[in-house]
Amino acid sequence: MAKYSEKAGDKVEKSMHKMKEGKLKSGSGKKVTSKKQAVAIGLFETRKEGAKVPKKKSSSTSTVIAMKDENKISRRQVVAGLGAGIAAVAVSPALSMTAGKPAAGAAISDPTKLYSKPPFKSQPQPWPGLQSKMDPVPDCGETSYKGSGRLTGRKALITGGDSGMGRAAAIAYAREGADVAINYFPSEEPDAQQVIALIKKEGRKAVAIPGDLREEAFCKQLVQKAISELGGLDIIVSNAGRQQSANSILDITSEAFDSTIKTNIYAPFWIIREALPHLPPGSAIIGTTSEQAYDPSADLYDYAQTKAATMNYVKSLAKQLGPKGIRVNGVAPGPVWTALQISGGAQPEKQQIFGSWTMFGRPGQPAELASIYVQLAAADASFASGQVYGSSGGVGQP
Repeated sequence: MAKYSEKAGDKVEKSMHKMKEGKLKSGSGKKVTSKKQAVAIGLFETRKEGAKVPKKKSSSTSTVIAMKDENKISRRQVVAGLGAGIAAVAVSPALSMTAGKPAAGAAISDPTKLYSKPPFKSQPQPWPGLQSKMDPVPDCGETSYKGSGRLTGRKALITGGDSGMGRAAAIAYAREGADVAINYFPSEEPDAQQVIALIKKEGRKAVAIPGDLREEAFCKQLVQKAISELGGLDIIVSNAGRQQSANSILDITSEAFDSTIKTNIYAPFWIIREALPHLPPGSAIIGTTSEQAYDPSADLYDYAQTKAATMNYVKSLAKQLGPKGIRVNGVAPGPVWTALQISGGAQPEKQQIFGSWTMFGRPGQPAELASIYVQLAAADASFASGQVYGSSGGVGQP
């Protein structure tokens, strides 16, 4: 392999020298002025003479191509950077092939144009709200998420699975091959039944368990029913959250504060404690935290502190449960368009411009976070624990 690299290095070095002298031409007779083309021609000449260019991908591709100094390139750098990576990026221009286009089947899209941008109309709903009545209706991947069997045979319990990130995770998990139980507040039944139907459509078992997470007894029942109906449990997504905006701490009653703390802090504690004896090694626990854990808004005094607590229980439990083979991670959304925003979670004026401050000029959609929940639950993320994955449109993270 070394001798092949040396010969290729000679050819590339000569091509670069000829280019600097203005004597290097392409197959069509045009003068070559690009280092990328010069490298490609050197490699092409090497192949013509029967020497092999290494086919192993090299992480040092950028050694040759992405040099900052146009006038400096050494033989050592050329030889070190050889490989299929150079050939793939650089040979195309030299051989008049199309460059800069994604591989067949790979689709890319401009995130600034994917979804609706504010202003949104004022649309208050009583807590906890129904996303099916929102305008625009949040995208949770109902028609877009495509699975590939990453969670085949897995058994998941998702709180807040009727809407928002919980709904997106439930749909994605089912399409990845998992059986799913979802919890939701009883008034959210219309949204929940849509999710149940989507899970069943994938041929997976779907379990609906409505109830109030602020009650310890229900949280215990929730876990036991999920285990009984699914035949076990190896994924817990503690996603349900209560968010109520208040411009002053003076406007928050003890009852309201208690409801937020119980939903966002007590419920995950009760659920995880009840489920832990039943979780086998390889299980995954995922908590939905928030950008509010890092950058709290003035009007979310109680909610923000619960999300900081979520981030910390993720990191603490990861240390505690790691030796048992159980991974614990978190997802920290930024401004994502969900029923939280229209059911008291944002001041009316903020709801109407929600997400306008992100780098994309819009809020995120739950579907854009679904793959994160899949990744953190999947077995091939086996070394990820104690991590918090952010998705905030370029704002809100440390």
